[in-house]
Amino acid sequence: MTPFMMGMAMALWFGILTSISPCPLATNIAAVSYIGSQISTQRGVFVAGVLYMFGRMLTYTVLGAILVSSAQSVPAVANFLQKYMNILMGPFLVLIGLILLNIIKFNMGDGAGIIANKLQGRIKHFGLLGAGLLGIIFALSFCPVSAALFFGSLFSVAVKNESGIILPSVYGIGTALPVLGFSILMGISARLVSKAYNKVAVFEIWARRVTATVFIIAGGYYCVTYLPGAF
Repeated sequence: MTPFMMGMAMALWFGILTSISPCPLATNIAAVSYIGSQISTQRGVFVAGVLYMFGRMLTYTVLGAILVSSAQSVPAVANFLQKYMNILMGPFLVLIGLILLNIIKFNMGDGAGIIANKLQGRIKHFGLLGAGLLGIIFALSFCPVSAALFFGSLFSVAVKNESGIILPSVYGIGTALPVLGFSILMGISARLVSKAYNKVAVFEIWARRVTATVFIIAGGYYCVTYLPGAF
């Protein structure tokens, strides 16, 4: 597997892990609720899920393109990243791992849930397009886990691969896959959605723990390898 393909796989995994983390999962549930209440046909539910995914993908692609191009185009930033990326990677990976394990916590309030409730009532008249709008707005509702995965993990991978568009778009697709899956299940049976949600909640706990452990081990390796030579 080439480094870029590895980067795409990591971006997709970061997106999926973001989507099933507690805070983003709340907004995804709100999106599923909106889609289920507004769209009556099976085809319409699927299309709404695709539009929601496109909205999230578009948002993260624009953000990623701006961040990566800025990092590459500003000489001071580019030189700093080139010189210190490996040195900073170790502590940063350990920090993200500790955040994923909830050892380090940041209280950002219940902003995502509040936004979800308000927006659902305001954009009902948009119909199918409302699902895409929800995808754009919910993508901007960062919480500690999603912020760490996007601005930390994905950003570093995108900079290393010099990909400000493809990797963020793959990440965006990953963040919306559960909604797309739930939309398909909703077109078949509402009961399947409930069962799938319970399984996702259990899977999220173990997926987050495994990913956090890998981050901490990888961060420890980077610290041992690169930090001694920095001083």
